[in-house]
Amino acid sequence: MSFIRLEKVEKSFGKTKVLRGISFSIQEKELVAIRGASGSGKSTLLYLLGGLDTPTSGNVVIGNQNLSTKSDEELAQFRNSTVGFVFQFHFLLPSMTCRDNILLPGRIGGKSLSEIEKSTAKLADILGVTHCLEKFPFEISGGEQQRINIIRALSLRPKILLCDEPTGNLDSKNTEKVASLLKNLAQEYGATLLVVTHDDRVASFFPRKIVIEDGQIIG
Repeated sequence: MSFIRLEKVEKSFGKTKVLRGISFSIQEKELVAIRGASGSGKSTLLYLLGGLDTPTSGNVVIGNQNLSTKSDEELAQFRNSTVGFVFQFHFLLPSMTCRDNILLPGRIGGKSLSEIEKSTAKLADILGVTHCLEKFPFEISGGEQQRINIIRALSLRPKILLCDEPTGNLDSKNTEKVASLLKNLAQEYGATLLVVTHDDRVASFFPRKIVIEDGQIIG
């Protein structure tokens, strides 16, 4: 059985229909790029997969959980236990050090911070941002902030890693570096990876590509 399954999913905001009957399935630990132009509905689709929103109609099923029927509290629990998010804009809290930003999801979820500290140190070394951990977000570069964001997303070893235009603010060299890192880290951590992008270079790093246009899957 598929790990992620969408069944005739539609999403509207008022009279504007953003997703139009989307259906597809994804296997556990699969690495997938969701490619589409701005306004195609790809970010809306990602938010539904991450439990940040619910569909107007249809089903979003992950594992044995139908997100379409869950309450806000249940969706919050699902996000904390199952999903890691990497956004184009990092949403690091400016009043906290980078280390504390990374540890925050674990604190909220009541997790053991000692294990998270160990994985944080390891990932910071791999990503070359050990020197950033005691700094505040405004004291480091955009590329460093994105790598801190990736560490935070992986801090609870999520089953699903969802990335929304994670290279949108990066130059060509760092775009390729981050895309490769996401793929390699997802494989190491055993996560199912979905990366939303408009960039063919980013999509080329992933063995499966889903193409969305005007709220419909076309490839």
